[in-house]
Amino acid sequence: MISAIDLFCGTGGLSLGLKQGGVRVVAGIDNAASCAYPYEENIKAKFVRKSVREVTGDELKRLWGRSSVRLLAGCAPCQPFSSQRRGVDTSQEQSWPLLLEFGRLVRETTPDYVTMENVPRLQKSEVFEEFVSILRETGYQVAHSVLFGPDYGLPQRRRRLVLLAGRGTDVPIPSPTVDKDSYRTVSDAIQDLPPLSAGEHDPDDRLHFARNLTPLNLRRIQASEPGGTWKDWPEELLLECQKKTTGSTFKSFYGRMEWDKPSPTITTQSYNPGTGRFTHPEQDRTLTLREASRLQGFPDSFMFTKPGEPITFTNVGRLIGNAVPPVFGKAIARQIVAVEKEKRNQDNE
Repeated sequence: MISAIDLFCGTGGLSLGLKQGGVRVVAGIDNAASCAYPYEENIKAKFVRKSVREVTGDELKRLWGRSSVRLLAGCAPCQPFSSQRRGVDTSQEQSWPLLLEFGRLVRETTPDYVTMENVPRLQKSEVFEEFVSILRETGYQVAHSVLFGPDYGLPQRRRRLVLLAGRGTDVPIPSPTVDKDSYRTVSDAIQDLPPLSAGEHDPDDRLHFARNLTPLNLRRIQASEPGGTWKDWPEELLLECQKKTTGSTFKSFYGRMEWDKPSPTITTQSYNPGTGRFTHPEQDRTLTLREASRLQGFPDSFMFTKPGEPITFTNVGRLIGNAVPPVFGKAIARQIVAVEKEKRNQDNE
C-alpha cells in the first residue's frame, strides 16, 4: 500500500483526491489552525499543525511508520506565483522559499515518490528549477506539466502545474480522462441547488447562502449577461476604474457564469462580484459557498467547520478557494498506483 504525507495540506483537497485514487494518507502538515478540523474529520488522518520549515525528516519517517511505499506530496503556498500578482516583485515574501523546504525534506527522507501541485507560473521561476534539480540530484526521474481541470472531470477551468517524480522510476503525467465534448459544466455542478436571492439562506444547507448586495451592485448584476462583460452595462453603472484605460483589461469582473461551460477558476473570494466572473448564470446574486465547493470538486458531505461553528464567507471561502481540487489528487494517485503495480508485476516475473 502506498502511504502519503501531505505537506501544506490545507483543508485536505489533495489528500482527498489521493484517497479517492487508492493511496493511504497518513498525515497532513500545515500551520493554519482552521485546517485541523476539516482535515482530520474528512481525511481521517493525523493533522500536524506546524510550519514546514520546522518539520524534520525524522518526524516524517515516524509518521510513515513501517510503510513500504512512501509518497511525499504537497502544494507550497502559491501567492508569489499567482497570475493575479503578475508584474509584482514577490521574491522577498516569506512563502517564496517554502518549495525548497519541500526539497530539503525529500533529501532527508528519500521517499519512493514525490508529487507537487501549484500554479502554472511557478515552472518559470528559479525556485522551481532548483527544486527539480534537488530531485534529480537525489535520484528521481521527474516529469511535470500543466493540467487543465475539465480534462479530469472538474467543472472549472483551472490550470495547475503538476510534478511527478519516482526514485529511479519514471512516473508519466496522467492523460486526460474526459474528452472536450464531455466536460462537466456549471449546470452539471450546481443547477439542482435551490434558487436564492441576494442575502437569502437555504434552511437545509448551511453552506448555501448568498451574499447581500448593495442596490448599485444588484443593478450591475441585473445588467450582466452570461459570458458577457461590464461593457454591456449602461454608463451610469460603471466604476471609475472601468472608465480608465488601465481598468479595461479586467473584463470578467462582475461577470455572469455560463450554464453550459466549466466555471472560471474559483478563488478565496468567489462570493465577491468585484473579484471575477462569480455571478450566478441566471439568479441575481454571487456564488454561495456550497456552489464554490462543488465547482472545486468537493462532495456535499465534506465538512469545512465543526457542527454549530459559525460559517462566514471569509473563513470558509478561504478554505475552499485555497484548496487543491481533489480531481488532480485522484489523477496523480491513480498514476502512481499504476506505476507501482507494474513494478510489482515485473518483480514477480
